[in-house]
Amino acid sequence: MKRSDDLLAGLDDIDWTALGHAYGSAADVPGLLRMVCGPDEEAPESAFGSLFGNIFHQGTRYSASPYAVPFLARIAVAGPVGARADALLLLTRLAIDWHDEYDLPLGIDTAAWRAAAISPEETLRWYDEQIAAESDQDRLDDLREARAYCAAGHPMDAREGALRSYDAVRAQLPVLLELLGDRDPDIRTKTAYLLGWFPEEATTTLPPLQACLDDERDPICIATVLVTVGLLADHDSNGQLRHHLDHEHPLPRWAAATALTRLLIAHPASAPGLPPAERIAAELAAFGAEPAPEPATAHHDGDLHGYTVRSLLHLMRAAQNPDAILLEIVRALPRIETTECVPRPPTVRTENLAEELFDPADTSPVFTELTPRGRDLLKIMALTAAERHPMPLGSDLHETFCWT
Repeated sequence: MKRSDDLLAGLDDIDWTALGHAYGSAADVPGLLRMVCGPDEEAPESAFGSLFGNIFHQGTRYSASPYAVPFLARIAVAGPVGARADALLLLTRLAIDWHDEYDLPLGIDTAAWRAAAISPEETLRWYDEQIAAESDQDRLDDLREARAYCAAGHPMDAREGALRSYDAVRAQLPVLLELLGDRDPDIRTKTAYLLGWFPEEATTTLPPLQACLDDERDPICIATVLVTVGLLADHDSNGQLRHHLDHEHPLPRWAAATALTRLLIAHPASAPGLPPAERIAAELAAFGAEPAPEPATAHHDGDLHGYTVRSLLHLMRAAQNPDAILLEIVRALPRIETTECVPRPPTVRTENLAEELFDPADTSPVFTELTPRGRDLLKIMALTAAERHPMPLGSDLHETFCWT
């Protein structure tokens, strides 16, 4: 590790008191970063707990957030051993919030994010217009106060504020790329996971990621790299993804199938060089039929069966026999874990599977009047949930059965 004064060089050149976080002034951030780099081995855990709660509070980023990024990047590369992985995790959260909860399996759409963000200049113009038209003194005072807050550099639009941190982490990627060769497999894995959320840097990051697959032996790291390559690439370079469909370990096989699904759906022009949808779906179905290996990759907040179902839903559109894939989705449903961060997108909720079986306009279908496919699938749903995996109260699967 480097000396703490090397890791934190320039820390006192920043006016942290003028910056803000979830609890007001960010004057405490330098002290927390010093705790991370200090000699007390127990201090980093407490310091990171505070940093996760103030510069990244329940997903919100603040004016202080991007200023902490370069120091966290240095800590990730050369900080105390116990702090490096936490620094990478905080960098990931500062960049993308919980995008793996709602942008998988196709990956983050940074172009749409940037288009939707409202710039500070636009916000200031809006305040100027409102101030010019306002006659109520109390309202006028509030508008002027808010404008001054914005003019001081504090983000007013959550998307724009998040982009500041995202781009700050993006600027550190050339340094963080070095960690793909770190001796610690956990560091390599967390680095590979982070890189998957920067499609604008794919030209730079894909070659070292693909090179990792030649020598990596840790199955969790292999799987993470495979998913990341699938999120960034537009074709299966040198057949690496196809090759890993036959890996000896189930996690890399799942990851290869997951990556190939994304390529098949997001880049259909590459489809002639990919395995057929049925072959990819078979690997995902085999994974979905068994308990997920532990530990596994961090994708989809660790709920890999939920991720599997999302991928299978997309594959239904490309398969010649979508009913067969729908059967596998139903078999995998009971293994999906409850995810608390954000609601699942509508395409994943099991109510949509019910719509595949029944006419949504018919709120009380009679079993004997269902199509043969509907009867078969409903039997599988009932038997799988009731005999093998009871439905958790309040889960999506429980809600589906209540709905039907």
